[in-house]
This record gives sequence, C-alpha cells and structure tokens, in this order.
Amino acid sequence: MMTRADDLWSLTEKEKQTLRLIVRGHDAKSTARALNLSVHTINERLREARRKMAVSSSREAARLLLEAEGERPHQNPVYSTLGEDAAPPTEETEAASPGGAGPARRRLSPFIIGATVMTILLGLLALSGALPVATAPQAPPAAAQASDPAVVAAAERFLTLVDQGRWDESYRATGTAFRKLNTARVWADVSQKVRVPLGAALSRTFASQEELPAPPAGYEVVKFRTRFANKAEAVETVSLEREDGEWRVVGVTIA
Repeated sequence: MMTRADDLWSLTEKEKQTLRLIVRGHDAKSTARALNLSVHTINERLREARRKMAVSSSREAARLLLEAEGERPHQNPVYSTLGEDAAPPTEETEAASPGGAGPARRRLSPFIIGATVMTILLGLLALSGALPVATAPQAPPAAAQASDPAVVAAAERFLTLVDQGRWDESYRATGTAFRKLNTARVWADVSQKVRVPLGAALSRTFASQEELPAPPAGYEVVKFRTRFANKAEAVETVSLEREDGEWRVVGVTIA
C-alpha cells in the first residue's frame, strides 16, 4: 500500500529508514553505526532525500516524513537497539562529508571536505550531523593489506602534500566533484584552520581500504592510523574516485 510519504516524495525505504533515525536525534555518524553502513552512504541517502523533498536540511526532511507518517516514527527493528544521543546538533551540512566538520565547541572536530561533503569550516558553518565528537580509533587488523596499492598510494601522496602545507598542489590532486564545491582558496583556508593545529605527522600506517558502490561510479575509501605532534591517535579517511585514468581525492576526514 502506498503511503502519503510515497505519494509526496517517492522516497526509497532506505531513505525513509535513515530519516527516521535522524528525527530521533541521531546524526549521520551514529546512524551509520546503527545501520552498519559508512557515513558516506548515509550522507548519500540524506542528500537524495533532501533533493526529492526540496529542502536544504536533513532534519527538516525527517520532520516532514514524521508528519506524513502520522506524527510517530514508523516502527523499525533498529529503533529498539538504539539509545538516545546527547543533545542533537543544531545545524547541518550533511552533504559532508565520507564524513563536514563538527562544531568547534566539541573536542577537535573531524576534518572533512569533498564531493558529497560540505564542511562547517568552508564558511557554510552548517553541518554537525555527519561529524559528531571523534571516538577513539580501533586498532586495525595486524596484517592490513591494500586491495589496490595504486589507490592507497594516491591517498598517501595527497596526505603528504597536506602534511607539507602544499595546499595548491593537494588541491590539484582532487577530483572535479570536489572542485565544484570548493575553491583553492577555501581549501587552503580550511587546511590552515584544521590541519595546521595538529602539528607534524609523526607516523602514518595503512589501516583499510573499502570500495563503496555509490553513484556515479563508486568510490574507494582508504583509512590510515596517524600520529600527529598534537594528537596522539587519529584516523585519516581519504575517499577517491577514478577520473581520466587517475585516482582523484573527493573527500578527506581526520577524526
């Protein structure tokens, strides 16, 4: 049976499932954990839902869905396994990133900017949903190996340029989708505000590589465990897509 929400917006069940969690106060990262998905996938669902519903905020989309479904969230088995989050974030740029940057008033915020990721430090000052307080990274498998060394090498070259403060060169290593959202000046400003305070990169160890079958042609997500002078444990996540025969960066986070 078609629901009123189906009639109004043609949302998929996965998009509605995601919005039902958002309306309960969850953000993109906790929603991803609850559904055992990547934050990138959650942000793609939210982006599509916002587009279909013609709203700029995922929380507004979630509220409209709630009203369309009769004032109560549709029952979903995952609800019973979730605790309530602390105070929900105030505004969003969910298109943020595989992870936007979280509010500055919390601990050191994750750093993210990319094709599907807006960031609070981009001057949009709009998303905390995708980037809550960073949690302690888990140790990777003892013998982590890249499924595609070329992808990992491209990600590592990009991070090395960022380590050296070579903002223009690192910007040139990004993809078209990234550059549509972010100018070279914006990228340099964000990097100055977020990357520089971390200090020198003392070590960087490959942790994992994952292929995400997201449109238009999928992404490769590479994670590193990194130790900075001013942050002992961090996880750097670099998302890349194939463009003109080369791997180009479309998103980066530091958590």
